[in-house]
Amino acid sequence: MAPGGLPPPPLLLWGAQLGRGARRALLRGALGLSLALLLLWAALFLYGSFYWAYLPAAALLRPLHLAFRSDCDSPGPELCSFPSANVSLLGEHREKVLLYGQVYRISLELELPESPVNRELGMFMVTLTCYGHGGRTLATAARSAMLHYRSRLLRALHTVAFSGLFLSGFAEQSQTLELELMARYREDPYTPTVGALVEIRSRRVQLYGARLRVHAHFSGLRYLLYHFPLTSAVLGVAGNWALLALLTLGGYLQWGRGQRPPRPTQERPSHGGAPGEGEGTDLSASPQNPEEPESVGASEPNREPPLLSAANAPSKEGEGREEEEDEGEGQEEQGDPPTPLPPLPDRPSPLRQRHLCSSS
Repeated sequence: MAPGGLPPPPLLLWGAQLGRGARRALLRGALGLSLALLLLWAALFLYGSFYWAYLPAAALLRPLHLAFRSDCDSPGPELCSFPSANVSLLGEHREKVLLYGQVYRISLELELPESPVNRELGMFMVTLTCYGHGGRTLATAARSAMLHYRSRLLRALHTVAFSGLFLSGFAEQSQTLELELMARYREDPYTPTVGALVEIRSRRVQLYGARLRVHAHFSGLRYLLYHFPLTSAVLGVAGNWALLALLTLGGYLQWGRGQRPPRPTQERPSHGGAPGEGEGTDLSASPQNPEEPESVGASEPNREPPLLSAANAPSKEGEGREEEEDEGEGQEEQGDPPTPLPPLPDRPSPLRQRHLCSSS
């Protein structure tokens, strides 16, 4: 109320109502934004977990430390045995790296110097043997390799062109060969691969270094996840967010419907009474005694009692005894001694009374 007992102006009421509506809308907006951010975080977590569990490591690179014998009787330019290396295909903590059922491409990288020995060596063989637990052989492959041919003029021009890098140590006169040993190696879930044995079958070869590369050959959904990571991430997170939003909305609607209070039931007035009759009346104000029979008023003058046959008509003595027993039981319950009843006067039977009324 405004001062002086006057009602507040409509502009003030409109401002108060607008403020309450704005505060309610701001609260709902903040709640909706918090819920949307929570669902976005859950969608990111679900997509990241799926990406980490479904997509294996794309490439596995293992350096090879070649070993050979040097205890031969006649030392010379040739080695006493073939250079070989045993490499493990497990993780740092002996965990599985290769995924079951995934197809892999296994290749070998050799760095060879352009020495006269390697140029005169020609072709040589390289073998790969994959083994499982207990040294069981799972797969074997063999490939041939050699240096790329370069004429004397080409070697001279190359040396002159890159002489500065050669002198500074940023480049070397070497060639890197990549040999594809296995194009489609599939990991068996029953006999997993533990390691690989690489052997170069030449005693005169000269090497700078060697590396074994295992590259996963993806297809289907893994191909899309690996080659299109950003697009897959956007679509995956959006799909997870939409699914979580639908589940949250359905749960909210179901919860709100279950918490809705029941509607109060309203008694309809009887068809025989007036439209306003029976409203606001207290039923406890006019109690009815269930023992007392209903009295027949004057509004039902045409209702007649049913005709009784002589066999089913109650006798005077039976009625008197029943009334005496009922009154005696009532007095015993109240604690008063029963009082004798006066003798019943002679009354005509209901059958005769009905006959007399019908004759009149």
